[in-house]
Amino acid sequence: MTDTPAPTTSIPERPTLDGLEEKWMQVWADAGTYTFDRERALGLPRDQVFAIDTPPPTASGSLHVGHVFSYTHTDCMARYKRMRGLEVFYPIGWDDNGLPTERRVQNYYGVRGDATLPYEEGFVPPFEGGVDDKGKAIKPADQRPVSRRTFIELCDTLTVQDEVTFESLFRRLGFSLDWGIGYRTIDERSRAVAQQAFLRNLERGEAYQQEAPGLWDVTFQTAVAQAELEARDYPGAYHRVAFRRTGEGPDAGSPVYIETTRPELIPSVVALIAHPDDERYQPLFGTTVTSPLFGVEVPVLAHRGAEMDKGAGIAMCCTFGDLTDVIWWRELQLPTRSVLTRNGRLQAETPEWVAGGSGEELYTSALATKTAFSAREAVVAALRKSGDLDGEPVKTQRKANFYEKGDKPLEIVTSRQWYIRNGGRDTDLRAALVARGGEIDFHPAFMRSRYTNWVEGLNGDWLISRQRFFGVPFPVWYAVDADGETDHDTMILPDVSSLPVDPQADVPEGYSAEQRGVPGGFVADPDVMDTWATSSLSPQIAAGWPVGDRDDLRNDGELFDAIFPMDMRPQGHDIIRTWLFATVVRSHHEHGAAPWSNAAISGWILDPDRKKMSKSKGNAETPEDVVKANGADAVRYWAASGRLGTDAAYDTGQMKVGRRLAIKVLNASKFALSFGEVEGDLREAVTQPLDLAMLAALGEVVDRATTGFESWDYTRSLEATETFFWTFCDDYLELVKDRAYGGRGDAGAASARAALRLALRVLLRLLAPFLPYVTEEVWSWFGSGSVHRQAWPTRDELPAGGDADVLVSVGAALAGVRRAKSEAKVGMRATVRSMTLALPAMAADHVRAAEDDLRATGRIEALAYVDGETVEVRDAELVPVEKTPPTS
Repeated sequence: MTDTPAPTTSIPERPTLDGLEEKWMQVWADAGTYTFDRERALGLPRDQVFAIDTPPPTASGSLHVGHVFSYTHTDCMARYKRMRGLEVFYPIGWDDNGLPTERRVQNYYGVRGDATLPYEEGFVPPFEGGVDDKGKAIKPADQRPVSRRTFIELCDTLTVQDEVTFESLFRRLGFSLDWGIGYRTIDERSRAVAQQAFLRNLERGEAYQQEAPGLWDVTFQTAVAQAELEARDYPGAYHRVAFRRTGEGPDAGSPVYIETTRPELIPSVVALIAHPDDERYQPLFGTTVTSPLFGVEVPVLAHRGAEMDKGAGIAMCCTFGDLTDVIWWRELQLPTRSVLTRNGRLQAETPEWVAGGSGEELYTSALATKTAFSAREAVVAALRKSGDLDGEPVKTQRKANFYEKGDKPLEIVTSRQWYIRNGGRDTDLRAALVARGGEIDFHPAFMRSRYTNWVEGLNGDWLISRQRFFGVPFPVWYAVDADGETDHDTMILPDVSSLPVDPQADVPEGYSAEQRGVPGGFVADPDVMDTWATSSLSPQIAAGWPVGDRDDLRNDGELFDAIFPMDMRPQGHDIIRTWLFATVVRSHHEHGAAPWSNAAISGWILDPDRKKMSKSKGNAETPEDVVKANGADAVRYWAASGRLGTDAAYDTGQMKVGRRLAIKVLNASKFALSFGEVEGDLREAVTQPLDLAMLAALGEVVDRATTGFESWDYTRSLEATETFFWTFCDDYLELVKDRAYGGRGDAGAASARAALRLALRVLLRLLAPFLPYVTEEVWSWFGSGSVHRQAWPTRDELPAGGDADVLVSVGAALAGVRRAKSEAKVGMRATVRSMTLALPAMAADHVRAAEDDLRATGRIEALAYVDGETVEVRDAELVPVEKTPPTS
């Protein structure tokens, strides 16, 4: 669709913003104003198509003003490119799988998933809306366990409801998305694309499975990737604990003190570690000590990662207390003695290295199945009793790793997980991914360093498996051997023609359902992919990357080849390390290319305390009410006033400024059009110096606004246009209205009227990307089609020969006249019987060229000029307007 028919309309008697959104939303939808023309795109050169990898917002709960902020930036660019004649591919997706959705479903319906339960046909949730029948919030303890299938169905139901609400808001905000190009990250196509990409990663060796220590959230019961970490302060205490030297001689049994905040992990200690240059401990390297309470013999080793100036300078290495333990364990090839399980409790079975020793009874009676907190209290009490605790614990604030959406510190648990290689363990791949970042133009440019620093600081591959329900399943089954043991090395993989598959419900080819979980049969991989593993394929999902040679699943290989790599990835700077980097990784592995040529990075929205607004922090403002109160154009104005990469304050005052601007566009346009039309070529009709000056100044604004968009500085474009618009309203309209009414003949009137219409045509198009509703409304009063399908203005549209400084000088002179009347406390309609205008010589020439307009506007009868350094009105003799007495 290339144009939008305007409804039959005329200039309203009293223009208003009320009802514009409902009116034009419907017109745009019915006319397909923003529909992507696939056939046209395929026939154009690549640089005449603009493809956007639109962020799929998380469909869980409600949007917040941060979405309005960043999505407005993208929409402004999409509208600009469309007006430049490019065919714009602008899809919309919803990121509806993953932990946020599951948590919302748990809280909303009062349920939790349990893979061991059977499916209940026609299940009705016990609650709805997050509250019980007494209106109180549902507690986790009251959540009812339901089957995996039931839980997934509830997730699907609630996300669809949320997405309807989100779409309504996005449409009201005037986002020029093509709603016909949509996807959900859990829909059939997304699952098929994600599974095909994973199988191809697996085939090429880029995906692999490994049993290894990893970060684990005990609340959500899932593994967590490095990119999802938050370091937060967490209260703890240092415990000074004695290990005992082994061997014979005078030092045997003497203490070696360590300081630890995790005494409950003493059962899992595998070594004591000190820095190789630490003279205090050099004599101990190569010897052994025994652990307190449990008497397990462990070596004393050297590693440069130990900190000599921290605590005692020597630390116990447990498997696993923190990420440093993992590094030491890996690099020093230490044994694994894990005691902490996935549920955050110590294992029930007494560890073999503890069994039969001095600590067996303690472990069995006081530690087995206990939480880390309870186990810590029991160990500390036992250390006091044994004399191995030196002094009392000293309280401290320690930094702990949290899952960004979690409430408890992460633990490190050994488990089998899926990974995709991302350069964290491969210097060549890391260098290649840094180079891929160099192929992308970041806006603003300094954001590239955030990408580079993240890649260069990785210490492990990308963990993509999650132990949840509502996600894309790994398309993998495993053979079960004759003894009934799962053989993870013998994978059973589906043919691409069968994707998407759910291994928990589907049966691999060559097997029957009765063989699930029995010797000689198969079992399904129990995990799902991290949501980033799906959304990192958003370009492939949206643009039609083919899944095999299928005719369904919205495959469109021709389109994908034509628009990939895409042109623009818009997103926030906080997910450079997750979404942006993950998408680069997948594109590098699959296509050997960067996924887009530009990354537009928005800042955060800050609350009054200068903290980031987010739903998880509970300080986010929802945009529905503010849009209703101020109007979509006003909210967009606030958003567009914030530059890319810069955090912005949530400012309803700025929205009010935007609303005033939108109202002024209505009223000033009505006034400019009220003088009547001009027959013939408008450019040729413009003959007066002031008119030519105004249009010359407008030509400069067109250049600045265009440069702003081309340099990804939308705010500069808005600032230049808005500044000129107010000058146009406050000065030019006032200066020419007498002439436009015919006060100085037909030729003078025609020049003014033609200039007004030319200016209005240009200004509406310059403002259209920012204020789509009010500009569309005004355009419909006198133009054809939609303003959003008009060509972006150029200087060539305007008549040449004008001097922009004429408008500046005459405007300054008019301001001086107004100031003189204001200081004399007379109305602006007062007559100036005589006055002297002091101004620089060049400005005098400008004012003389438009003196008639100045005199008519200022009601000046006699005007003299003198030289001056600045524009100044002197010796003004004013005649106040006589008030008309009221009639009785």
